Amino acid sequence: MTIEEMRKRKQEKGYSYEQISELSGVPLGTIQKIFCGETQNPRYDTLMALEKFFSDSRFVGEPETIYHYDRQGSYTIDDYMALPDEQRVELIDGCFYDMSAPTKLHQRIAGEVYRQIANYLYENDKPCQPYISPIDVQLDCDEKTMIQPDVLILCHDDAPEERAVMGAPDFVLEVISPSTKKKDCIKKLAKYENAGVREYWILDPYQQTLLVYFFESEVYPVIYGISGKVPVGISQGELQIDLSRISEWVKAAV
Repeated sequence: MTIEEMRKRKQEKGYSYEQISELSGVPLGTIQKIFCGETQNPRYDTLMALEKFFSDSRFVGEPETIYHYDRQGSYTIDDYMALPDEQRVELIDGCFYDMSAPTKLHQRIAGEVYRQIANYLYENDKPCQPYISPIDVQLDCDEKTMIQPDVLILCHDDAPEERAVMGAPDFVLEVISPSTKKKDCIKKLAKYENAGVREYWILDPYQQTLLVYFFESEVYPVIYGISGKVPVGISQGELQIDLSRISEWVKAAV
């Protein structure tokens, strides 16, 4: 396997230099110099260690799941809390999933939806609170799931825990990217529905679609284009998110 092939695999899978170093045994600085082109002729044993990592079947699946393979499925909230603050991950059913830094478009979309929700809740004195990522949600109140939705609405908060939301929010929005689409549309969809989330929005700027799962309705999902106003089910339609500005941003960026 050539360096260029490894570089392509790294980009496709979303591996960080730190993860490659930890799991291959090659020093971090050495890896950075190789992939940045500073080292033109790496040592043979270094190349073999990197090739073994990139060829190992344990690490060629989903880009997020490259923690210690033998422990995936058994990680707990304690393991999550022990991670460095700068390492952004989600814990789902005992498996760690890396979270790359969001794009500017992602942040603008999430921020605009949050702004409209917050304005409505505060201006109408509604007994709910809006939150925007990063915020921990211990979804099942168990020891194996801690997620960070992009935007959420919480209308019940009986837990004294300040660090995290305990249990299911009433409303969740996820802005997806190509690398998170499978997780958001399959894993998180099932987790949110089973945990008791009342409404789940999946906004895909690349396909310019919005999927609305209002689980209290008889029919879902409802599919919208990214334009006009979309009613929020848990508000009985009183709150409507205007996607016009988001539509302009998406068309300019995608």
